[in-house]
Amino acid sequence: MDLRFPSTATLSPLSTRTPQIGKAGTGAAGQTSSTGSAGFSGELSNALKSVSAAQNKATQMQQEVQMENPNVSLEDTMIAIQKAQIGFQATMHVRNRMVQAYTDIMNMQV
Repeated sequence: MDLRFPSTATLSPLSTRTPQIGKAGTGAAGQTSSTGSAGFSGELSNALKSVSAAQNKATQMQQEVQMENPNVSLEDTMIAIQKAQIGFQATMHVRNRMVQAYTDIMNMQV
């Protein structure tokens, strides 16, 4: 499975930006990340924060719909929930592949 993320995020104002994997230490607009870390670990950290933010936003929107807030539509809430779910599934796939790679390396004979 090949997971690629777009270089620019064009989402509705109610959702968060998509995780970016590309230039080391850069975010969606090509700016240096706020953590200052570079490379794979920085990008992984940014991607995890983005997935967490998407889940938090979906939860918040779901609560607003349950409270019958007229400013939050059910359609936008369902889209946010699906985006959060897809992001979480992609994160789980990455984690599983990293654990498998670690296990393969540890089982190698020197």
